[in-house]
Amino acid sequence: MKKTSGDPSALAAVIEFPRMRVGISVESEAVTGIRYLPPETALMAPESNLAERAVRQIERYRDDPDAVFGLPLHPSGTNFQRDVWRQISAIPRGRVRTYGELARRIGGEARAVGQACGDNPFPIVVPCHRVVAADGLGGFSHHVDGYLLEAKKWLLKHEGNLQMYETGQLWREASEARE
Repeated sequence: MKKTSGDPSALAAVIEFPRMRVGISVESEAVTGIRYLPPETALMAPESNLAERAVRQIERYRDDPDAVFGLPLHPSGTNFQRDVWRQISAIPRGRVRTYGELARRIGGEARAVGQACGDNPFPIVVPCHRVVAADGLGGFSHHVDGYLLEAKKWLLKHEGNLQMYETGQLWREASEARE
């Protein structure tokens, strides 16, 4: 039986990360998924050289938000989802875009962009945490509370958005982007 990236037994590594754990799935020569997991999830040493490489790069990012990723990714998804993920990948560190702004750029609706963000198979590497609602944080990985929202806050702060987040400047910036 083939394992799928949604299957916990398909994980090739689980690492510690602020506010959560991060699971990595690999198949053959490509990373097939990165998943946010509850903080109580058991850690798991990398099962392969590729999983070890992914772990090292994600840990490097955890310590330095300017770290660059160079992983072979095997994305699946609709054309619309892949368009959203390309747009997300173009958002510079320390900046945010709104769901609505991305929707206007690629032709679609903000809710559909939000769903595509939630379906992102490579969070952190494809930084969906940089997409926010026009009037607040928005959701994260199909959730609006709990450890995932705390993880989104941490990621935004980690990338230099601490003061912007705490002062509300993120939302002013997002509102200005709508105009």
